Amino acid sequence: MAESTDLREAISDAVKPGTSLYITGFTHLINFAAAHEIIRLGIKDLTLIRLTPDVVYDQMVGAGVAKKLVFSYLGNPGVGNLHAIRRAIEGGDLEWDEYTHGSLIAALRAGASGLPFAPVEAVGRTDLHRYNDAFQFVTCPFTEQETAVVRPLRPDVAIVHVQRADRNGNAQVWGSVGDIREAAHAAQHVIVTAEEIVDEDLLRTDPNRTVMLGLHVDRLVEAPWAAHPSYAQGSYARDNQFYRRWAELSSTPEGVEQYLQEEVFGVDGRQQYLELHRERALELSRVGELMSSPVNFGDNAAIAAVQEQ
Repeated sequence: MAESTDLREAISDAVKPGTSLYITGFTHLINFAAAHEIIRLGIKDLTLIRLTPDVVYDQMVGAGVAKKLVFSYLGNPGVGNLHAIRRAIEGGDLEWDEYTHGSLIAALRAGASGLPFAPVEAVGRTDLHRYNDAFQFVTCPFTEQETAVVRPLRPDVAIVHVQRADRNGNAQVWGSVGDIREAAHAAQHVIVTAEEIVDEDLLRTDPNRTVMLGLHVDRLVEAPWAAHPSYAQGSYARDNQFYRRWAELSSTPEGVEQYLQEEVFGVDGRQQYLELHRERALELSRVGELMSSPVNFGDNAAIAAVQEQ
């Protein structure tokens, strides 16, 4: 059963200097609140792993908490470069390993399954293996052809944001699920943050939205708006204004430092951060309604009764 706690305590207990860390979220549910808490706590020498580093890792690299970046696409989505990461790589201040989306997911799945490697045949047709020694070649026992494989990835900690969870840590997502299952199952420890904590009975009415069972979760945190300026499908929209603003701010080290002082170090947690963005949050929360249609799972008692007739 997951231990319920606050975000600062959860991160202080799980994330240490030198930790390999995966913050999940593919387009939405990107946990900026957790990243900001790590920066405030001054936890450094981290290996940051994500399919798309996004602005969240650009901020962490700009804050000086990262030693290495493991990724498969690098950019500020829809805007342009991640300037802080680019400066760090070009300046020799950040180690980095590049994957493809498919091979990074394959590496996580291998890690989750306890496998020595996973086949990634498409990588063999690129030159990535020349620059990342996580890729090797083996002889296929069935075809006797050389096949590219990737070493498993097992992050020390995965931090996962979801729309809702129950108090046991069972977690549900709608919209893009992305990399949540792979990263969480591969990680040694998992922190789940949720927009809301609900009764288990509510999750049982729609079990197919469950992406993770509580038995995989070490710590559970109720954290509304943890994904801003990213979004949570059905709760609030992506803050495109901020992504464009970050492109301008991050173009210089001074701009990054200004942002960190005002919106990370200058606040004591997510509640104060939201006070800075109160009007914008109200705008972003006007997402309208497009409800999914209900389905009939059948009542277990009724099913059991007719089965015995």
